[in-house]
Amino acid sequence: MLTAITRQVSPSINRCELTFHAKEPIDLAKAIAQHEAYEECLRSLGARVVSLEAEPDLPDAVFVEDAAIVVDEVAVIPVMGAASRRPETESLARALSVYRPLKFMRAPATLDGGDVMRIGRRVFVGASSRTNVEGIAQLQAALSPFDYEVIAVDVRHCLHLKSGCSYVGQNSILVNRELADVTPLAGFELIDVPASEPGAANVLLIEGVIDDAKEGVIRGPGEDAVKDVLIVPSTFPQTIALLETRGFNVRAIDVSEFQKAEGGVTCKSIIFNAADPDS
Repeated sequence: MLTAITRQVSPSINRCELTFHAKEPIDLAKAIAQHEAYEECLRSLGARVVSLEAEPDLPDAVFVEDAAIVVDEVAVIPVMGAASRRPETESLARALSVYRPLKFMRAPATLDGGDVMRIGRRVFVGASSRTNVEGIAQLQAALSPFDYEVIAVDVRHCLHLKSGCSYVGQNSILVNRELADVTPLAGFELIDVPASEPGAANVLLIEGVIDDAKEGVIRGPGEDAVKDVLIVPSTFPQTIALLETRGFNVRAIDVSEFQKAEGGVTCKSIIFNAADPDS
């Protein structure tokens, strides 16, 4: 079953770590409402949402993606790049231990999950201000027994690899070439974000969504009930139009308060397939 681990918004989110963005006040009530809408969007696409309690003393903890890397066989718990965020992994590791065996990275490695873009058995990892060479090497060591290939990608002028590129399905990657070295991405079709929307490369692919027909709607012969859906921030209308023109199914969602915290649509969940632990 498609499972999404999320975490509620910390009341201290205005003390979040910022690297490339200037500080702007975050409206806590609006952020909570946006996060609830995000979780409901995931549910509407067939995901079982496991929502963890807020961490009042950890301002960035809503961005759960950074605190673990989950593949089919294992969950890897990193040493996060920002020291203030490292306590986030404790409760997340407990939650993930229900679904996966755990492997733990060790210092001097640092790695954030936002730097990890998995496409099949290839795992692209951003060499960024949060992820170092030792972190990439330890992730390779953790995943190589399961036949994953870890490939480093240089990241510049942004927080994480997935700030600069995201896999959108159909052998395609949405990318801002100013933010990530695209050389290791050879073999994929690269879709450039509009110049007017340089932050639009972070989108969330949900694969294999069951498209339940609405009452009175009848599918034509051969029309597939299963589709992939891209969750895209509503603040990027030109990117939404670009993707829809190319035939992608897009769900627009407002995450504007989280964008102030250098967040996006991928970083607020960890999505994987798992059996229901209560069944």
